[in-house]
Amino acid sequence: MFDFSRLKSVADISRVHAAERPDATALDFKDRRTTYRELDERASRVAQGLAGLGQKPGARVGYLGRNCDRYFEVLLGAFKARAVIVGVNWRLAPPEIAYVLNDAGCEAIFVGLEYYAIVEKILADCPKLRHVIAMDGGHPSWPSYETWRDAQQTRDPMLSVGPGDDVIQLYTSGTTGHPKGVQLTNANYLSIFSCLGSAPLGRYEPEDVVLIAMPFFHVAGVNIGLLALAQGAQGIVLGETDPAEILRLIGEKKVSYAFLVPALILFVLQNPAAAATDFSSLKNISYGASPISDEVLLRAKEVFGCEFLQVYGLTETTGGGTFLLPEDHEPARGKLRSCGRPAPGHEIRVVGGNGEPVPMGEVGEIQIRSGNVMKGYWNKADATAKAICGEGWFSTGDAGFFDEDGYLYIHDRVKDMIVSGGENIYPAEVENAIMGHPGVADVAVIGVPDERWGEAVKAIVVKKPGVAPAPSDIIAHARERIAGYKLPKSVDFIDALPRNPSGKVLRRELREPYWEGRERRVN
Repeated sequence: MFDFSRLKSVADISRVHAAERPDATALDFKDRRTTYRELDERASRVAQGLAGLGQKPGARVGYLGRNCDRYFEVLLGAFKARAVIVGVNWRLAPPEIAYVLNDAGCEAIFVGLEYYAIVEKILADCPKLRHVIAMDGGHPSWPSYETWRDAQQTRDPMLSVGPGDDVIQLYTSGTTGHPKGVQLTNANYLSIFSCLGSAPLGRYEPEDVVLIAMPFFHVAGVNIGLLALAQGAQGIVLGETDPAEILRLIGEKKVSYAFLVPALILFVLQNPAAAATDFSSLKNISYGASPISDEVLLRAKEVFGCEFLQVYGLTETTGGGTFLLPEDHEPARGKLRSCGRPAPGHEIRVVGGNGEPVPMGEVGEIQIRSGNVMKGYWNKADATAKAICGEGWFSTGDAGFFDEDGYLYIHDRVKDMIVSGGENIYPAEVENAIMGHPGVADVAVIGVPDERWGEAVKAIVVKKPGVAPAPSDIIAHARERIAGYKLPKSVDFIDALPRNPSGKVLRRELREPYWEGRERRVN
């Protein structure tokens, strides 16, 4: 097991292995292989290039692109430059992308080919954004990434990275309609490395092959990639979350470890190529971001023939929280509905409305305290104070309870968040996008059970008098304003929304008919 105390900061990740295993493969992406020596040298070039663009320590640098190996050159280069990478969700609509870049104050951004047109469209709306690097080249105005990178010196700036320095800023959906920037620090990452590296999820050896499959604007995608590189393993970067490609890579590259969301596990199982894939190299598949059904999990264990481990965590906790260990996945233990027990280095409690812990078995809000709880929400002191109390407990917004064996169960959500295919969706965002439709007088958005995605977004609409908008028109109206994955899959109509005396929509009443007969109010 790798001794993580050797890393004094995340900037040391490529330095350590370039010194000890320079010719070993760090990253494998399509037809490219990058050694640890090359990765370290390129990270130094990126750091020098960022300094040349005037990016001082603490500067936020945007990244908008699909998964590729070059992302880690940029990320590790930013670490060396003491800059902060802002991973932008490429599934967002252009106005949402512009909001993130403006909120973070990005002056520079690295952009993948698929998003050149979007950045061209929003440049006028992002007055601080002065430098655009074209990751795939071929743009008439922006420098090509490889040309820009290779023009820089290979000298490592060797800047001192402090424990409290922000290193990554990821955006989560916001309850008020705008996403919030989660500040993750050097200390947060050293803490989560130690945690994940102590479990079957991420106890990698140099000979291990790790599939890096989740998008890099998600904490899971970043974490698995950095965890593999931090321990000197070989990372296989998946460009698209394509089930057929996942199966091909597992068989051809002899993948040892992977992290997949439950919806993707289901799609892989449903792919015809699964029947002919050699899974003998797999040691562990970890999953999280949303619950998994017993049927899918047991089928996956049978087909893949490896250990499984569930992780419950949030962006605000750098992905850490609980582990449901491989031995807990045996049906006879009766823990498959649980998300496990606190991971190493984590304290977890369930509290009532007064903020005090509730008895075992009683439902309350889940709170987490650990070294990997975020510094805060970027430029949102009030939201930070509301989320993290003076004693360091982070309020997750999830409702749950502990059983007599200390296993945590997710029962419902204190917040109104919807989880669809592992993506977090807040009703306020969707409602704001729908309310401008000329035929909509009022709207509430809820999550309803969906066998494919876990939950699907449903809009409950009150029509304006004398009009009859079609559901397809309402969805099309929202499509121009928010990301496709946030769109309602269906629209129902109602005469009036149920509200409490203060006017708050009673979402639980709206949800109840769709969840009737189900043990849990999450899917």
